[in-house]
Amino acid sequence: MPEISTTDTARRKFPFLPVLPMLGHTKGKRSPVTCALKCDNACSGEVCNTSSNSYFRDIASATMSRRAALGFGAAGALAVALGGSLSSAETAVADGGPGLAPAAKKGLHSRLQFTAIAPVDAAIDAVTVPEGFTWKPVIRWGDPLFSDAPAFDLSNQTAAAQERQFGYNNDYTDILEIPGSKGRRAVLFANHEYTNDAIMFPPSMPADQVRAVGAAAHGLSVVELERKNARKPWTYVQGAKLNRRYLNETVYELTGPAAGSELVKTVADPSGKAIKGTLGNCAGGTTPWGTILSGEENFNGYFAAAGTSAADKRYGLTSSSTARGWELDDPRFDTRNTGYANESNRFGWIVEVDPFDPTSTPKKHSSLGRFKHEGANVIVADSGHVVAYSGDDERFDYLYKFVSRDKYIEGDRAHNMTLLSAGNLYVAKFTGNSPLAEIDGSGALPADGEFDGTGQWLPLVVDGASAVAGMTVAEVLVYTRLAADKVGPTKMDRCEDVEPNPFTGKVYVACTNNSDRGKAGKEGATEVNPRNLNRDGHIVEITESGDQTATNFNWNLLMVCGDPAQGDVTYFSGFPSDKVSPISCPDNLAFDSVGNLWISTDGAPSGIGKADGLFKVTLEGAERGRVEQFLAVPQDAETCGPIIHDAERNVFVSVQHPGEDGTFDAPRSLFPDYVAAGATPAPGQAAAPRPSVIQVFRVED
Repeated sequence: MPEISTTDTARRKFPFLPVLPMLGHTKGKRSPVTCALKCDNACSGEVCNTSSNSYFRDIASATMSRRAALGFGAAGALAVALGGSLSSAETAVADGGPGLAPAAKKGLHSRLQFTAIAPVDAAIDAVTVPEGFTWKPVIRWGDPLFSDAPAFDLSNQTAAAQERQFGYNNDYTDILEIPGSKGRRAVLFANHEYTNDAIMFPPSMPADQVRAVGAAAHGLSVVELERKNARKPWTYVQGAKLNRRYLNETVYELTGPAAGSELVKTVADPSGKAIKGTLGNCAGGTTPWGTILSGEENFNGYFAAAGTSAADKRYGLTSSSTARGWELDDPRFDTRNTGYANESNRFGWIVEVDPFDPTSTPKKHSSLGRFKHEGANVIVADSGHVVAYSGDDERFDYLYKFVSRDKYIEGDRAHNMTLLSAGNLYVAKFTGNSPLAEIDGSGALPADGEFDGTGQWLPLVVDGASAVAGMTVAEVLVYTRLAADKVGPTKMDRCEDVEPNPFTGKVYVACTNNSDRGKAGKEGATEVNPRNLNRDGHIVEITESGDQTATNFNWNLLMVCGDPAQGDVTYFSGFPSDKVSPISCPDNLAFDSVGNLWISTDGAPSGIGKADGLFKVTLEGAERGRVEQFLAVPQDAETCGPIIHDAERNVFVSVQHPGEDGTFDAPRSLFPDYVAAGATPAPGQAAAPRPSVIQVFRVED
């Protein structure tokens, strides 16, 4: 094992506070602590994508209608959701077949009516909801899941206790009704993205104990819920038979062509098919057959590496000591160790779990490629093939699509659970239809009044063979970023959640931001990423040419985010910019039962110091592009994992990293326990923020 540096020795004594290179460089309410702990200060380092491929603008076709060029064919299909909403967070538990959800009737309105709230000051430690609504936590960090699990004790935490309790910093969330329960029982899934030692643990806690408890707070959770009827809020059930924690020692089966390859074998797993743990999980999706997908995103921050190879550099792996220091306890987190050079190659995948079988082995699917997956969302095309969309959440990285080899079979859940193991993988290339001079980097519209164009899905793996010269299929899937660089896709502004609309089949891509666009030596504005120094992000709307297996598409921008009142150049599909709620840094997406888009944010408009929130966006009719803010989260927090059960007038979100900038002794947030006891924690609860899943519902319900 490499010699431990004096820095490592110091961090054994006080591992809580990492170096904060983003201090003074973040905008809005983004915390440099979040940058350090969540994404390993990605924006402070060199851009991982240094490839020479660049955006292509087909000036010759600038006057050609994109509709005439590719046509608006049938837009593909989604499995029909069951219950009170139609969103990625409410896909059918029972098998549904191919076909779009029934088109929303003209003039049909959601039952979830509300008056938009005003932007909330980022320093306010409260959940703000519309008039007539209230909220309560469904489950919090540390809540016991099993009959033998101890109650949460903030000052006396142990790894053994945390392994039996709900994890930290829940992100993607879903609630699936248990068949036959008549709406009274469900399972909740949540993943746990990262931890913040400084606010979780007392300074007196030994460093090795901090690392052990922090490791146990990562992973995934499944927990049963119950309620009296659809008008009552959910509560979680301790000791329920479906409750489960997925931990660092949980074994995942690697599927697909990369499984068993030399690129993923280690001394501890010579088979290359059995991977322990999952790291950096962010967004996700729910499949038509009722399993959960979760994206391994910022896994690089957990490994100490040589940092010199092309693959290390492309994936952001460095030789620096990690923020949590797990490499001090477990040799697999230091890839310089003999036998563990490939350990980091075993992360960066899409994970699939079966929430209805606590004895099942979870899977990592190599066919969907390895990169910083924000998540993956699955639909069933008219052809019966399964299609999954996924974004690579890194500055100047790419958008991907997977098409299954085999077809979906209605009612055959066992077969459908194999569909993500083999198929074709593509990466997106966007072409704008406006002249170069009209995309000036300000975000101002070109002369034709739209940001729009055409695109291609460039093949990486097709029919079991590599489509990338000089790379095997296993190499393409393990080093997907390097493979994509070779075929010339479009560099994007951090593709995060990618969601198909269940009514129209159109695909929505949340591009969160990219403050490096247009800087010296970096690619400048393009029609699909039209703003330099893009701190506020935008939403891309894609219409496939044919069904979802097509290799051509049309695209336009739904919105260019920001706050018009602050002078930001914005665009909301023609809706008046002075009549929208200001929105920035779109992150997670969902749909309600009539096809409205809902957006949770990870960053407020630059410089105005407002809290993150959840926003509804109208997509059709005269009010297309209208943005209305539904809620705001507490101080330092991010809004994650929206679930829209609008037929029941319920909304769920995960509240991640509340009070991020505080310390254990001086917390900046008391969320969520101040609800039960005014402005102070309930008796027996220590004063600390606890990331939670919350439910928002009508007061009269």
